[in-house]
Amino acid sequence: MLKQILGKIKHSKSGGDPNPSSSSLATSKRNDGAHSRFTSVVDDVISAPYSGLSIDSEDKYLREKNSMWNGNIVSASYEALPSFKDVPISEKQHLFIKKVKMCCVVFDFTDPTKNFKEKDIKRQTLLELVEYITSANGKFPENVMQEVVKMVSANIFREFIPQPRENKLINGLDLEDEEPAMDPTWPHLQAVYEFLLRFVASPETDAKIAKRYIDHSFILKLLALFDSEDPREREYLKTILHRIYGKFMVHRPFIRKTINNIFHQFIFETEKHNGIAEFLEVLGSIINGYALPLKEEHKLFLVRILIPLHKPKCLATYHQQLSYCITQYVEKDCKLADIIIRGLIKYWPVTNSSKEVLFLNELEEVLEATQGPEFQRCMVPLFQQISRSLNSMHFQVAERALFLWNNEHIENLIKQNRKVILPIIFPAIERNAKHWNQAVHSLSLNVRKIFYDLDPDLFKACQLKFQEDEAKENEIKQRRETIWKRLEELAAKTSNN
Repeated sequence: MLKQILGKIKHSKSGGDPNPSSSSLATSKRNDGAHSRFTSVVDDVISAPYSGLSIDSEDKYLREKNSMWNGNIVSASYEALPSFKDVPISEKQHLFIKKVKMCCVVFDFTDPTKNFKEKDIKRQTLLELVEYITSANGKFPENVMQEVVKMVSANIFREFIPQPRENKLINGLDLEDEEPAMDPTWPHLQAVYEFLLRFVASPETDAKIAKRYIDHSFILKLLALFDSEDPREREYLKTILHRIYGKFMVHRPFIRKTINNIFHQFIFETEKHNGIAEFLEVLGSIINGYALPLKEEHKLFLVRILIPLHKPKCLATYHQQLSYCITQYVEKDCKLADIIIRGLIKYWPVTNSSKEVLFLNELEEVLEATQGPEFQRCMVPLFQQISRSLNSMHFQVAERALFLWNNEHIENLIKQNRKVILPIIFPAIERNAKHWNQAVHSLSLNVRKIFYDLDPDLFKACQLKFQEDEAKENEIKQRRETIWKRLEELAAKTSNN
């Protein structure tokens, strides 16, 4: 083979081909212009890696070829192809494939002035492809699907480079308050994502054929993109994933399993991921469609994933979506309320006041969907925790806990079980009657009045018990102080002697 290659090089240097027909053919190819050169190189870029390489080597091959296109070769050969309206119907599909192959070229966007013309040609071509896919009125053949997935893969699958961030102590700001990083390639990426979304959602895309190309490897890489720092990209990914989950039923277990793995790594290892909220938003729709009775797999997902997701410090970034998923479970099966409430108590924050307010917000939503029997199973540990929140040093926590009595359903549950609940929370309510914050003070007096009007005898019994406990506590406190005074006196005498 080496001799053949060297022979070809020598032959090309010698100046020509003795065969006149070969020479005329080469001349005609040179005269085809930039368009022909582009087509041949792109065909090489697309067809070669998929002929016999693995997926990883295939991506590497595409990256190497794309790096060629970021040099001077682009300006010489990257030219716009004819518009779809300028070719007959019989040629449109062939032109579509050519345009798709053309869009496999990935440009360097770190320098806005580099390949400006070529970038604009690609963007316009992508918009044409989006329009074509939207107006398609016939089933896409397998070769089209294959080229589409190749093009999308070449453009969107990439390694994320962490954006440099200045020291938060210098800025005096928390990292969570910083502006999200915006990808400079977004004008092109958006068109590619829109193209993929229209392709997946199109009724002309046959899932039975497309699943060969939108396979586990493709989905795995797609899910990895959810860690993008650009919220616009994550929004597209969320919509596309939801469409794929709905269309490709065969991939549903794999998608759920992969998301579970990402959640596990986030909860128990890194606590860093940009796409948790988007994943939960997709899962909220999936949970909403669960058939009853719930499968054991779905209940395990609640216990092993959703409840532990309350643990990370960055809960506030995805709490709204998480709370929706949790509430969906209670509405689907009210017997799960006890498990959920005990799970919330397990991960209840101790020193993070803002996180505790989020827990109280979620607790109200869960209790609103909770029935009497489930409430009774968990009401003792629940109101022990609420009692601690009522006496929180942070007034917003105490105020939010007192707002639970503004919910009619929760208030009825408390009234029905007052003989168990009031003795638990009475000390907290009595102490809050002297609270420095006016809102907490007023709300505590209102709750106190509700119990007194409802059951005066129980209220007086709790009040008497509270007074006795307070007297015992004061007595113990006085004894402790007396002992410390004696110790101080003895220490003083010893030092004098």
